[in-house]
Amino acid sequence: MRDKIMNRWSTYEPFYIQFNGFKIADIVITSHALSRWTERIGNDQSGIDYICSYIWDALKNEKIQPYYENEKDVYLIDEDLVVVAEFMMLKDEIDIAGNPLYKMIIVTFLGKISEDIQLRDLKAYYSWLRHSRRMTLVKHGRKRK
Repeated sequence: MRDKIMNRWSTYEPFYIQFNGFKIADIVITSHALSRWTERIGNDQSGIDYICSYIWDALKNEKIQPYYENEKDVYLIDEDLVVVAEFMMLKDEIDIAGNPLYKMIIVTFLGKISEDIQLRDLKAYYSWLRHSRRMTLVKHGRKRK
């Protein structure tokens, strides 16, 4: 994202974007996030370039906000799309003032709140997932004996 050329001649996008205490200079999409995008978001454009530019524009226009106040890994885009992201410091990369730059790693897309009402309360959703998986494992364990 760093060297993305804009439509006008000889102009470039900003070198980094300030977000949640991090200066983000790069975006990385995991293969899991890419598969979740195609499954759960499901629009026609599902390439890595499109997803990165979508997130970069959302960062630039301040459309991304934390899902919970104290958590720094789950975010909402446009108050609808739930994203899990991590931040890693870029090795040997600093801004003009000498501060470290980070890359935003998109771990997964959980889905849209407008389509999946369970995402409105993530803590209850994860609790339900853990319980249902544990019960499935218990049932399979009983069958084998």
